[in-house]
Amino acid sequence: MKRLFVVTLAAGAFAGLTACDSIPLSHQTQGAAVGAVGGAVAGSALTGGSALGTVGGAVAGGVVGSEVGKRH
Repeated sequence: MKRLFVVTLAAGAFAGLTACDSIPLSHQTQGAAVGAVGGAVAGSALTGGSALGTVGGAVAGGVVGSEVGKRH
């Protein structure tokens, strides 16, 4: 039940961040935020809710999202 709640909450945050075009942040910052949320969800799901997996996924997703946003 807790895992479903976390995944649902993260998915909602991810969906909300995809509509960030009106927020006065750079594309790189927006990409990093969206990537971090997506990476945290993926890391948590792949490691069965491990804190290390969640944090690692968030870091990896933030780096990738930042690079994608920089090129957008």
